[in-house]
Amino acid sequence: MQKIEKLESLRETYGNELALLGEKNKDIVVLDSDLSSSTKTDVFGKKYPERFFNMGISEQSMVTAAAGLSLSGKTVFASTFAVFLSNTYNVIRQSICYNNVPVNFVVTHAGISLGEDGPTHQILEDVGLMSGLPNMKVIAPVDSIETRSVIDYLSEKKKNPYYVRLTREKFPVLNDDDYVFKEGKSVTMRDGNDITVIAYGIMVSFALKAAEILKDKINVRVINMSSIKPIDREAIIKAARETGKIITAEEHSIYNGLGSRVSEVISEYYPVPLKRIGMPDIFGKSGKGMELFDYFHIGINDMVKIMEEFYKEEFK
Repeated sequence: MQKIEKLESLRETYGNELALLGEKNKDIVVLDSDLSSSTKTDVFGKKYPERFFNMGISEQSMVTAAAGLSLSGKTVFASTFAVFLSNTYNVIRQSICYNNVPVNFVVTHAGISLGEDGPTHQILEDVGLMSGLPNMKVIAPVDSIETRSVIDYLSEKKKNPYYVRLTREKFPVLNDDDYVFKEGKSVTMRDGNDITVIAYGIMVSFALKAAEILKDKINVRVINMSSIKPIDREAIIKAARETGKIITAEEHSIYNGLGSRVSEVISEYYPVPLKRIGMPDIFGKSGKGMELFDYFHIGINDMVKIMEEFYKEEFK
């Protein structure tokens, strides 16, 4: 595992990797809804303009066109901001998921780390929305290296639609260069036997830093659960059995996100105490992206406090 200090952009990695893959796979086509300079699909568009389609400010048209292109045999990547794709929920349900059409929705600018764009753009419900759709797979990469591996994986046309959640901010690089994403499998980033933190995205690096701060008091296991659907049920049950307490951490609402998915598994197979770190029943707020985590009490310092108190808490 590499040091946390190195920061790289997930969306820039996405755009660059798409452009590289486009040379190898002539069936790849990319759609965007007038945000290509922000989602970084413009890198592909400049290199392969005949396979790039700017659908304008019409996300519903982008979804239906993506469905048609996929049914025509193309490997389709469609991108916009996460909050804008949610506008097309019913179209995705009817045109994509109901017919199980393999389209790769790779969205950017999700979560409170988006910062100054404020609560109208900081979607915190998308993991729950997309996880609830039959046939849809949901992935939230932890860093640029995992993002690259996920895009490589999806470049070979799959049998299902996928939702890949990226952000605007640069994230710490946690994986080694030879890391390979495996659908439905988690990665234990730090081993421990006192308590387990299961997280995705930026919250994995927060959990690792918090675990390091607490290393003389608590032996914390940290799991990167980037494959949210399908989820790694075996790893969750193993952690519940071996550590006895689980914390989930996500840049998302605590409702219908990772915390809900994990609680479903442990309540059915191996009940243990669970604490959810994430956004409560509120919207975000405009401010500097990384400062908002502290403002909403889900940053590193608050995570340290929550871990320590939860570990000491007695349950009957």
